[in-house]
Amino acid sequence: MAARLVLTLALVAGVSAGTFNHRIVGGQPTSIENYPSIVQVDFLGVFSGVWGQSCAANILNSRYVLSAAHCFEGILYSPSNRRIRAGSTNRNTGGVLAYVTREYNHPTYGQNGFDGDISVILLTTALTYNPVIQPGTIIAQNTQLPDNVPVVHAGWGATSQGGLASSVLLDVTIYTVNNDLCKERYLTLPNPGIVTPNMICAGILDVGGKDACQGDSGGPLYFGDIIIGVVSWGHGCANETFPGISTAVSPYTDWIVATAS
Repeated sequence: MAARLVLTLALVAGVSAGTFNHRIVGGQPTSIENYPSIVQVDFLGVFSGVWGQSCAANILNSRYVLSAAHCFEGILYSPSNRRIRAGSTNRNTGGVLAYVTREYNHPTYGQNGFDGDISVILLTTALTYNPVIQPGTIIAQNTQLPDNVPVVHAGWGATSQGGLASSVLLDVTIYTVNNDLCKERYLTLPNPGIVTPNMICAGILDVGGKDACQGDSGGPLYFGDIIIGVVSWGHGCANETFPGISTAVSPYTDWIVATAS
């Protein structure tokens, strides 16, 4: 199973090259004006000293963003080698930079596969709101979404499995998939991933072609204007049999609010 994070360069801090993959497949270009709460997460190359976008996050308030825990952990991880870029449609350029003071990965992360793959990130400097930098709205605690409703991914990740990251922000509409069905399908894999009730499966079931992919980890899954999920993991990208998986926000909403206050 692969988390949806892209290595901008070989040997980016704390991540091994074979472990991660996820970005927008089958989407279309959009602009930051349509998604002012999404931000890029940059990694600093351990040996190159070069910054590059590898994950995404969501603005909670001027000092905190919401992302995936797997973007903020690892043997070589340090807050000093992460930063965010807010307010830009374009990958790796424009907008406003803010550095990371510390991460608050959910305490259950790492205990059961990618369960609890969610993190609240404290920024060193506060963001200043404007039309392209705005806080997002997260779903209420324990809210359950029906199956087969349209939801949206946005991000700068790969446009095909193993391909290159997009130079501009993309979005794509997919549909929620029944969690039990998703779990059953993943259990058929030789090395099955663990689908838990704290996850949202979404895609175009039995068709494929649309999904998040490498580099989209930590970015949003929207229902309307509400952030309901954080891109986490999946089997490849846009697979017709195995939907992409996001961490569901609603089991963690109270924790998120308390942590980011």
